[in-house]
Amino acid sequence: MRTGLRMVAASLALLLCLTNTALGHPAVKKNRQYYEQRGDMIWEVHTNQKVIALTFDDGPDPLETEQILDVLNQYDAKCTFFAIGKRLASYPDVARRVIAEGHELANHTYNHVYFKKPISRKQVQKELELTENEIIKITSRHSKLFRPPGGMYDETLINISNSMGLKPILWSWHQDTKDWNCPGVYKIVNKVLRNTHNGDIVLFHDHVHGQSQTRQALKLILPELKKRGYRFVTVSELIRLSEHSISADCEKIRQLACRRK
Repeated sequence: MRTGLRMVAASLALLLCLTNTALGHPAVKKNRQYYEQRGDMIWEVHTNQKVIALTFDDGPDPLETEQILDVLNQYDAKCTFFAIGKRLASYPDVARRVIAEGHELANHTYNHVYFKKPISRKQVQKELELTENEIIKITSRHSKLFRPPGGMYDETLINISNSMGLKPILWSWHQDTKDWNCPGVYKIVNKVLRNTHNGDIVLFHDHVHGQSQTRQALKLILPELKKRGYRFVTVSELIRLSEHSISADCEKIRQLACRRK
């Protein structure tokens, strides 16, 4: 009986595939390339400018975030902090300093939820809304970006976050410092410096369990990258500086010029 059902299911799947192909609609593989091309999700951006976005997850932390902000300030580095809602509720003054010093505050869920597939639409919306409420209390406006904990996502999560005006942001695969695991200051430093490219999004954390090594690593990373000519920008600014965004802006200017003729 089960064998018969499996054969029927396989036949239907094959028929659907053949039908799509015959109609000129081959099955779409919804992978990173698919979502990047649609602009639904971002890992990094293409740009010929020497810019890089440093990001910090899991804060704010009354000690670590403050210390990191001190280092960033020394090198005029503007960054993006993906904050946890319940920690924003506990440490709003730290988050206010993040904004006051020109950095970007973004959504990282309320409870640092690792969304298990298939991801619940209701759970995603609740986690994002609760965190947005805290961000609005602090900044008087919604954030624009969202990073799912652990980088876990599916189409449901992508659709919901985009519909809420929150662009899902991951990170450059070659720029995961794993600083949350305290691998050693020089391992963090080497991970970043040996792999830096224009348009990278680097993953750090401003709240970890145990003795954080991130601040010490930044003291070595920031001056070296600055010496190489890199500028540190928020993720939102990085997106605006992408080749795609610049091309779109140039096209708008061209169209306006044509209308005025």
